[in-house]
Amino acid sequence: MSNIYESAATTLGLFSSPCLTKVELRVACKGISDRDALSKPDPCVVLKMQSHGQWFEVDRTEVIRSSISPVFSKVFTVDYYFEEVQRLRFELHDISSSHNGLKEADFQGAMECTLGQIVSQRKLSKALLKQGNTAGKSSITVTAEELSGNDDYVELAFSAKKLDDKDFFSKSDPFLEIFRVNDDGTGSLVHRTETIMNNLNPVWKSFKVSLNTLCSGDHERELKCTVWDWDSNGKHDFIGEYQTTFKEMKTAMDGKQWECINPKYQVKKKNYRNSGVVILNQCKVIKMHSFLDYIMGGCQIQFTVAIDFTASNGDPRNSCSLHYIHPYQPNEYLKALVAVGEICQDYDSDKMFPAFGFGAQIPPDFKVSHDFAVNFDEDNPECAGIQGVVEAYQNCLPKIQLYGPTNIAPIIQKVANSASEEMHTKEAMEYFILLILTDGVITDMADTREAIVHASHLPMSVIIVGIGSADFSDMQMLDGDDGILRSPKGEPVLRDIVQFVPFRNFKHGSPAALAKSVLAEVPNQVVDYYNSKGIKPKCMSDFESSRAFSP
Repeated sequence: MSNIYESAATTLGLFSSPCLTKVELRVACKGISDRDALSKPDPCVVLKMQSHGQWFEVDRTEVIRSSISPVFSKVFTVDYYFEEVQRLRFELHDISSSHNGLKEADFQGAMECTLGQIVSQRKLSKALLKQGNTAGKSSITVTAEELSGNDDYVELAFSAKKLDDKDFFSKSDPFLEIFRVNDDGTGSLVHRTETIMNNLNPVWKSFKVSLNTLCSGDHERELKCTVWDWDSNGKHDFIGEYQTTFKEMKTAMDGKQWECINPKYQVKKKNYRNSGVVILNQCKVIKMHSFLDYIMGGCQIQFTVAIDFTASNGDPRNSCSLHYIHPYQPNEYLKALVAVGEICQDYDSDKMFPAFGFGAQIPPDFKVSHDFAVNFDEDNPECAGIQGVVEAYQNCLPKIQLYGPTNIAPIIQKVANSASEEMHTKEAMEYFILLILTDGVITDMADTREAIVHASHLPMSVIIVGIGSADFSDMQMLDGDDGILRSPKGEPVLRDIVQFVPFRNFKHGSPAALAKSVLAEVPNQVVDYYNSKGIKPKCMSDFESSRAFSP
């Protein structure tokens, strides 16, 4: 049996060179064509990266309503590898409704380049192409900046009073923009608040931004802040502006005020004082710890596998079955299991992995189970290493009867129970990753949504890999990329913890690309969880000491 494991492992090519540095990419567009004469486009840019000939989404910007020349506040952060050709694709979409998904969006064009091209030029501007032709006068500009080692964040909150009224029939609809002034005098948009409708005394929501993004780590760098009256046609009315620095905000007491000045009124009106005042309600520096801070501080990744044994996979004795065991060529279940497991096992000290199955009739009474131990030891479902999981999987196939339906909520709940117990321990330094391998659309979607919303409060992430050629379009909603996942009762997820990828997207490439894609979000999910709970990583000396004196 080990030859199957070795065959799967050798096809991975999991030789990842160390990340040289991280790069922030800022995006702006110009000259986007209108959808029609009555409305301007609502643009959004999606960043994709190529791996083994396949494009996969890395991230996307916010949607800016009614704008033909948007400047996006969302910053893309990517790893930069000097020795690799990292091909990027920036896709511009016009979001046609209040729903921010791409299914009904109007594709406006794309620009492809390499990360090396962007960083070598610092700023890359190119025309957008659509079906190989120039998309009108549309262009995109991408600016690169190396991310410094300062990962701290600052939480800011602003309000305003007595803003100028720009509307005849109602009060102004104000929003605030903060720009970092660069060394060359240009400005980079740092944050754009939400719009407060019909209010001259708005209180905007607090927001977090990295100190690197806010001021490039320079506390005395000038920040330019502008207040606008939002207009649905995109022609927002200028209310006023002021300048400050992070140093001024940090040292000021809460309640610091700046006069919001409109230079034109300053010249024209003799008794002009200001167009209102902007008030700093909060300025709190948040120490951010990295994924490696937690890992090097002793955080363990608890990796669990769940395998779909429903009848739709086909009889394992038939060579057409997704569970067919070829003597030398691993099936898709094995490829995905080994690809992801080989990476996760490096972060688990005991290398013991629980493995469960669902959707099968199991001995001795052959009742359907949705969370049975693949090794048939319910008291100890753990397998020794990824090879142990592979062997348990192969051994159980002849002993079970593939059945159904495809219910995954029970296995999510099982792992969530373990994560919940860990969350309430004193150390609370174990993070759970559940890998679900399934060949079909799940049949307990409501229960699954409920289970995921509950799990989003726990130290846990869920990775779902679609095996075979089924239509997985309904599974995308669990990923949360097209909107916020909610339980049937309407409760939103606290964190985005699900990543779904169809294996067929990587069928002709290395399974390493699959692993890289599905695990890409995990480090941030780990950091987000521990930071949200205020849990700091243990320093290495404490970790080594606790291990040395443990009984």
